Amino acid sequence: MPDYAVRRISEMAARYGGSFKLARAELGVTAFGMQVIDFPPHADRHPEHDHGGDRQEEVYVVLAGSGTIELDGERLPLEADTFVRVGPVVRRRIGAGPEGLRLLALGGVPGEPYDPPELSKRETLPFAGG
Repeated sequence: MPDYAVRRISEMAARYGGSFKLARAELGVTAFGMQVIDFPPHADRHPEHDHGGDRQEEVYVVLAGSGTIELDGERLPLEADTFVRVGPVVRRRIGAGPEGLRLLALGGVPGEPYDPPELSKRETLPFAGG
């Protein structure tokens, strides 16, 4: 069996009505977390959160659309070709612009092996196709 995988985002298993694509599981990535998240136009219900408890740092890559990210109360624009790195204790919240927002979210705990959360495991929860 070859040690590579090729998947289209539209063919990936997903959660939350298709908005949370299980890219890590679909590609067999084991070293870090990786999901594609689609926010509909003007979405503003992404919960404010941090990763102080699990110590995960994240990188968000804007693949399409636009929006904003609020980091410890500072609101910054998001647009295509933008990367944002967020440390574990920084509070974050994401909102989408008028055309929606597609993000690639990457994460892991520095210096530790990756332990995928149940949410990102294709085999543990029911899913809806993307």
